[in-house]
Amino acid sequence: MKVLFEKKGPLAYVTINRPERLNACDFETYGLLADIWIEFRDDPALRVAIFTGAGERAFCAGSDIKSNYVEQGGQDPPKSPYSVMFDLYKPIIAAINGHANGGGLEQALACDIRVAAEHAQFGLGEVRLGWLPGGGGTQRLPRLVPLGRALEMLYTGKRIGAGQALRLGLVDYVVPMSGLIAQCEEIAAEICKSAPLAVARIKRAALRGLDLPLAEGLRLERELYRQLQSTEDAREGARAFAEKRAPRWKGR
Repeated sequence: MKVLFEKKGPLAYVTINRPERLNACDFETYGLLADIWIEFRDDPALRVAIFTGAGERAFCAGSDIKSNYVEQGGQDPPKSPYSVMFDLYKPIIAAINGHANGGGLEQALACDIRVAAEHAQFGLGEVRLGWLPGGGGTQRLPRLVPLGRALEMLYTGKRIGAGQALRLGLVDYVVPMSGLIAQCEEIAAEICKSAPLAVARIKRAALRGLDLPLAEGLRLERELYRQLQSTEDAREGARAFAEKRAPRWKGR
C-alpha cells in the first residue's frame, strides 16, 4: 500500500509508504492521500493526524517526476490532497523524517504544526525544472518565513537544513529522529484535551483571518465565538472548570 492509514483512539497516523522512491508521490499516491484526508475529516472520533513518510530518509521528495510528468504527459493528478487539506479544520502535525522537497514541502506547509528530525532537509526545487511550485508553495512559504528568504528558496531551489528551518520559523521543533513521533504524539495529546469544536473553529478563524483585513477577521472570530457559546461542549467546559475536574467533550 502506497499510503498507510492507522487509527489509534483519537489519533490518525498517515504515512506515505514509498521509501524506495524517497516517498515521492505518483498520481495514485496523491489520490490515496486525498481520500484519506476526507476520511479523517469526516470521522468524528479522530481529533488529530500525524503525517509522516516511511523510513528515515525522506518525509516526501515531492512528485514522482518520471511517473507523473513523463508517463502522464505533464497532466496534473486527477485527485489532489492539497484542496482537501485547505478546507480541513482538524489539526495535522507533520513529522518530517528526512527530505521534504517540492510537493513534499508543500504538503508539510499545509499542515498546522511541523516537527523535524535533525537530519531533515527542505527545498522547493521546481524552478530548476522550469516549473513553479503548484501545491501552495508560492503562497504558504512567504506567509510563514521572512519574504526575502522565501523568495530566495523559490528563485534558487536551494535546500536548507533543519536548524535553519527552525530559525526561520519553517518548522516548530527539531528533535532527534528517535523522538520524532513521540514529540508529535505529545503535542497531539495536549490538543486532545481541548474541545474539538473549539479547536476546529480556532483553526478556521486563524487561517481564514490571514486573508482578511483585520476588521473582517475580527467579525469572523466573533461569529465563530457566538456559534460555540450555544454548544453543549461550551456549557460542559464551564461546569468542569467550576467543579475542578477534566471536561468530558461530546463534540456537540
